[in-house]
Amino acid sequence: MSEISPLPESASTAEAGDVAAARKRPKPGERRIQILQALAAMLEQPGAERITTAALAARLSVSEAALYRHFASKAQMFEGLIDFIEQSVFTLVQQITGRDVPDPAQAADVGARQAARIVVLVLQFGERNPGMVRVMVGDALVFEHERLQQRMNQFFDRIESTLRQCLRATTAASSTPTVDAQVAASVLTAFVVGRLQGYARSGFRRLPTEHLEASLALML
Repeated sequence: MSEISPLPESASTAEAGDVAAARKRPKPGERRIQILQALAAMLEQPGAERITTAALAARLSVSEAALYRHFASKAQMFEGLIDFIEQSVFTLVQQITGRDVPDPAQAADVGARQAARIVVLVLQFGERNPGMVRVMVGDALVFEHERLQQRMNQFFDRIESTLRQCLRATTAASSTPTVDAQVAASVLTAFVVGRLQGYARSGFRRLPTEHLEASLALML
């Protein structure tokens, strides 16, 4: 956006105020980010499972109509948070799983390490983004459209599927390797969800990464 030309000395104070306001107007897309950041911040507060658009607008010092210029509904705002969760987590998951195993004999150890790193990744993401945790475990979605909860269910299904792929090499010697890998992946996913739920329901006092290394050692 080009700079606004300086006002001539004869310009009125009202005109100067209009120009200053124009300069402060958020860039395209910036207001959407501000809305999502405010929503996530509000979700960090106790008793914030249900947030109204009126409260969100008040926090941003804008009208509700201003919110709806950027999002068609509150559900769409939550979808924006879910998009952020998915992109943030699965971009890093791909980095963990996308590395080749140089020696097939090491596949089992590599698979176990990858699974452990994915668990650590998801729990650390939650610990650093407490407002997002309320979305991840569904607390913030109870009164919202059911498709939002379905998306978060699919998120954890995808995590479980990725863990199962990692753990297949660790169960290769078993008589039922596929079943064993599925069971192990299911246990790890349930552990992740349980830790995140405990974090949210403790008011973000009980950290999801508490005793994590020892816990993973028992499961893997």
